[in-house]
Amino acid sequence: MKPQVYRSKVAWVCGWAWMLFAAWNVWDLVAHGSIPSALIAGAVLGVITALVFVMALRPAVVAEEGGVRVRNVLRNAYVPWSGVDDVSVASAIVIESGDTTVRCWTPQATARERARAAGRAAKAAKSANRAERAVAEAVGARTHADWVAGQLTEMSRSRRESSSGETRVTWSPSALAAVAAALALVAAAFVVS
Repeated sequence: MKPQVYRSKVAWVCGWAWMLFAAWNVWDLVAHGSIPSALIAGAVLGVITALVFVMALRPAVVAEEGGVRVRNVLRNAYVPWSGVDDVSVASAIVIESGDTTVRCWTPQATARERARAAGRAAKAAKSANRAERAVAEAVGARTHADWVAGQLTEMSRSRRESSSGETRVTWSPSALAAVAAALALVAAAFVVS
């Protein structure tokens, strides 16, 4: 089974647009820059790129065969389907597993998105018959985060037998490496300038 990845599509597209912009600027700095100013500009570019990577490209909720993997900004969490006790949504999706609570960085339900969803549900409820009104109220008031939480709840119920592993939360090596590289660029810029 192919893993299902849930994330903010807007953040993902904007993140990759920034990566293209950063790659072009790195090429320009290498080809045309002089050392002190190019290194300072490269350090600023490196810090922003590291932030874009850890905050826009990396975060995701990945539903796998054996459990759900949550990639947050600096941390990774894995919860097997048999360990999922509850999935709820406040402003973020929250997965509870025993004493461990995992808040998902993405997708999130903003107040604006909730208001738009409630408006869609109210509009559909006014113009429909009773059965359509019930469907509109149940589905129309849901945000993307509510839908993802529902999918995770359904998967946790149906895949309990095929779950594997144990609940664990760890630091992300790729995120820490990106932050360390950005800090190294800043240190180099201070030393050279």
